[in-house]
Amino acid sequence: MKKTGFIAIVGRPNVGKSTLMNSILGEKVAIVSSKPQTTRNRIMGIYTQSEDQFVFLDTPGIHRPKNSLGEYMVKTANSSMTEADAVVLVIDAGREISQVEENVIDYLKRSSTPSVLVLNKIDMYRREQIAQTIDAYSKKYAFDAFVPISAKKGENVKIVLDECSKFLHESEWFFPEDAITDQPERQMVAEIVREKILRTVNKEIPHGTAVVIEEFKDLGSLIRIRAEIFCEKPSHKGIIVGKNGAGLKLIGTYARQDLEKLFGTKVFLDLWVKVKENWRDSVATVSNFGYKND
Repeated sequence: MKKTGFIAIVGRPNVGKSTLMNSILGEKVAIVSSKPQTTRNRIMGIYTQSEDQFVFLDTPGIHRPKNSLGEYMVKTANSSMTEADAVVLVIDAGREISQVEENVIDYLKRSSTPSVLVLNKIDMYRREQIAQTIDAYSKKYAFDAFVPISAKKGENVKIVLDECSKFLHESEWFFPEDAITDQPERQMVAEIVREKILRTVNKEIPHGTAVVIEEFKDLGSLIRIRAEIFCEKPSHKGIIVGKNGAGLKLIGTYARQDLEKLFGTKVFLDLWVKVKENWRDSVATVSNFGYKND
């Protein structure tokens, strides 16, 4: 009998939610970065084994929003929990309970949604610290399971999957057996380009960028892509482009390598940088750039 279930992966920014989902899937469907608030949209990762199909919802980090984009991200994370059959709360194994985790626990208490507490980055802390964290959370709420992991190293990730399998229900699958994500190609391209901006540009500038795909043409042996990178200040544009265009060229090189691996063919990537001042504060612009709460 086929089984399936929607499982929301939630938590603070930069705790490793996307890394966990990528590790489970064995494929990179969500971008990752050492910078917080990397994920902006809800990204669906689909993992099918035997008769079971897991649909993971990788969500933006829950934080105190400072602009319209932040409000969209928090609303996306919260709505994902209400739509899920189970919740995986990912935490940094050595950090104390914050208001973010308190709010998630309050939701779990109200809804009685099945849940797993995943303590990530265990390779960075002593066993005593991890044990203290588990004890602190167990006093707050009776999670269905506590799983210490290192998502980056793949340690104990299979245990997370085993625990989540208990929450699946008998149903026809929602996706084909070979599907790994519901993301459109254009969205995946935009996210890959944005990841490379996060990788190459320092400080807060990457958080003020958005990538819009203006052209995507599959010519068989070649895919032609034109992407526009929007930033908030003329000075930011100069930093992204770099001296003699070196910065933009590096972003393009890194992105093209990933895109050719993704599509299995040659990619011509044409990048442009434009300024849209304070776009994160505008609900309309945030929506136009693809961040929509449907």
